[in-house]
Amino acid sequence: MSGAALVEAREVSCTFMVSGGFMKQKRRLQAVNRVSLRIEAGEVMALVGESGCGKTTLAKMMMGLIAPSEGTIEIGGRPLASLGRMEIARSVQPIFQDPYSSLNPRRSVGSIVTQPLRVQGDPEPGTWRRRAEEMMELVGLPRRLFHLYPGQLSGGQRQRVAIARALVNRPRMVICDEPTSALDVSVQSQILNLMQDLRSELGLTYLLISHNLAAVEHMASRVAVMYLGRIVEEAETGNLFDSPRHPYSQALLESVLTPDPGLGIPDTHLGASYPNPLDVPPGCSFHPRCARSMPGCSVREPRRVPLPGGGAVVCHLHDEGAAAGTAS
Repeated sequence: MSGAALVEAREVSCTFMVSGGFMKQKRRLQAVNRVSLRIEAGEVMALVGESGCGKTTLAKMMMGLIAPSEGTIEIGGRPLASLGRMEIARSVQPIFQDPYSSLNPRRSVGSIVTQPLRVQGDPEPGTWRRRAEEMMELVGLPRRLFHLYPGQLSGGQRQRVAIARALVNRPRMVICDEPTSALDVSVQSQILNLMQDLRSELGLTYLLISHNLAAVEHMASRVAVMYLGRIVEEAETGNLFDSPRHPYSQALLESVLTPDPGLGIPDTHLGASYPNPLDVPPGCSFHPRCARSMPGCSVREPRRVPLPGGGAVVCHLHDEGAAAGTAS
């Protein structure tokens, strides 16, 4: 990585206290555990992993919606904690998963798209409608939809409205949290291609959170794999898909369904149940589900090991020192 960091998280953690049940003490849940992530201007960083691994919590911290319990986040070299809410909003905007619930059904398309200009205090209200209509056309919505309501639009059109709302004030980065999962398959590729075109035209930076590995491979320049609150592997997209190093990354790629019905449902050897974030195993948190687990994996927490082709992996299998210690 040689570009300038637009957003950088350094050893950030986020801890919640959750109910332990009736007449029981609250329990500690560490949603994000000492995560460091650098997102360079103009790139698409993808964040993948099972539900509940901490992806959305990390994204919310980058938007200033949740304060880190530990660590720091910077935007453009400035600490996030020193920025006001409006300043953060002008730099980072989200596109949510479900366009059916993320748009106010009582507001017209024009009112929704111009809302960031009003809320963020744009000083030229006379230009709001023109700028909103220009952005609508840029995302593929005709101006005649300006006075319609979300209930009069298709799912793909609603998501285009959500994209126009996120981009109307020209933010530097967009956080896309499963932006196509609620859409028909026939519409998903249109939205992904639109997002690629907008990135090139507007000079955007994306953080893409997705379970759709095909979309990740199509869009992302780098991929970070999360498991139980930690990033266990980070690599260039081509390197990760061609040669994943962490056993969890390998299992995720093996879980992708193929169009050949004779191959059946792939077996990832991860088991049928998700890990419990309230009861994280000692040592390497992935070792109870890992087919290549060694004796030391249940005792020692793995270190971050740089990879020859760039990126890093957090696994004893690629740590020569840990492997030597296990063998002895």
